[in-house]
Amino acid sequence: MNLKPWLFAALLPCTAALAAGGSAGALSISSSSFTDGGVIALQQVGLDPACGAGEEQTPQLSWDNLPAGTRSLALIMFDPDGGKGIGVVHWLAYNIDPALDGLKEGSGGLSSQTLMVGRNSRGTLSYRGPCPPAGDNPHHYALTLIATDIPLGTLPEGLDRNALLELLQGHALGAQSLVGRYGH
Repeated sequence: MNLKPWLFAALLPCTAALAAGGSAGALSISSSSFTDGGVIALQQVGLDPACGAGEEQTPQLSWDNLPAGTRSLALIMFDPDGGKGIGVVHWLAYNIDPALDGLKEGSGGLSSQTLMVGRNSRGTLSYRGPCPPAGDNPHHYALTLIATDIPLGTLPEGLDRNALLELLQGHALGAQSLVGRYGH
C-alpha cells in the first residue's frame, strides 16, 4: 500500500479515535416525524384549532455518535420567530440517559423515568406544540440536542431555558440541531 504522507496524517486521528473506542462520526440528531428543514407534521402541532388542530405529541428523535464523556443529554425546542421575534420555548427536556438512542413519538411531553421536562414559555412543565399565528410566514422550530458531562439526574426539576443554559455552561460537550417549519 502506497499512502501519501498527508493522507496518513489525515487518517491518523480517526484511527486513534476508533482504537480508543470512540466514534469517528460527528454527533447527529434525526427524526422520523419531520426532516431537517421540512414541515412539522400535525401530530406535533398544538391542540388548539387556531394552531391547525394537531395532536401535540413530541416528535420521534434519534441520536448517534455522542461525544466521549457524555453523562446526560438535554433537548431544547425553540421558535426564534415566535413571540414577535423574542422567541418561544416549546419544549425543554433534560436528565436524559445517554444510553438511550432516541425517544419515541409522543413519549417526551411530560416528566417520566426517561427524562425531566422543564418549563416552556407559558410556564408549564410540558411539551407545547407549534402554534404560529394564522397567516404568518412558517416559523422555524430548532430542536437542539446537547450532550453534557453532568451526571444523570443531577439537574433540578422545573428549570426554564435560561436556568438550564446557565447550568450547562462549561458542561456542554457538543450539540446538534434539527429544524422543522410550520405555518398555517
